Amino acid sequence: MRGEYVAEPWFQAAKIVALPPAWLWFRWRFEHLERIPARGPALIACNHASYLDPIANAYAVVKAGRRPRFLAKDDLFDIPVVGRALAGAGQIPVSRGSGDRTPLERAERALAAGEVVVVYPEGTVTTRPDGLPMAGKTGTVRLALTLGIPITPMVSWGSAAVWQKSGPGSLWPGRPVWVSIGDPIDLGADRDAVHDYEAVRRMTADLMDVLTALTIDLRDRYPKRWANAR
Repeated sequence: MRGEYVAEPWFQAAKIVALPPAWLWFRWRFEHLERIPARGPALIACNHASYLDPIANAYAVVKAGRRPRFLAKDDLFDIPVVGRALAGAGQIPVSRGSGDRTPLERAERALAAGEVVVVYPEGTVTTRPDGLPMAGKTGTVRLALTLGIPITPMVSWGSAAVWQKSGPGSLWPGRPVWVSIGDPIDLGADRDAVHDYEAVRRMTADLMDVLTALTIDLRDRYPKRWANAR
């Protein structure tokens, strides 16, 4: 099953194409990379302020010595070359609002095989004017409960000024992009809680509270010169 998610040539190609330009163009700061598990399954939940976030989050995971698998909008897989690269690198297409469980099942298999899966609980880029996380969907918590693993929170700040939902923004070189990883969130050992809708909703709200608090902390420490950036 592991081969379904790991395609080494495509992964290496993506690193070569995407990461060096990003490294040169932005000023990166990564905090607490050691909180990403060095081995075994890792479910990483991120805030989503920008279309640049997948590059920032992937960069952090790669710097921690792991390969990331993202749940990504299925529309991206229809783009020539991009779609081929995403599929070849083991990324998982998601059709939002369809109710299709296939993406979660693939994510479960990836995690069971010891992979790193990165998810955006909001399901889309935030539309909040302050750039903070919106309400989350329950899939992340359900994955964690089903597999009995913790959730690793990861947040970024500085990327929304480059490319947010309203469209591309400033591409001025040297803009800081900060990424920080929080302490793992242990949902407890009761896997049957996955069948308790209210419990799952409550845990999801708690997860989003953690992501919001981490995002605010990062925002408040972000360089004042770039204070209007998200």
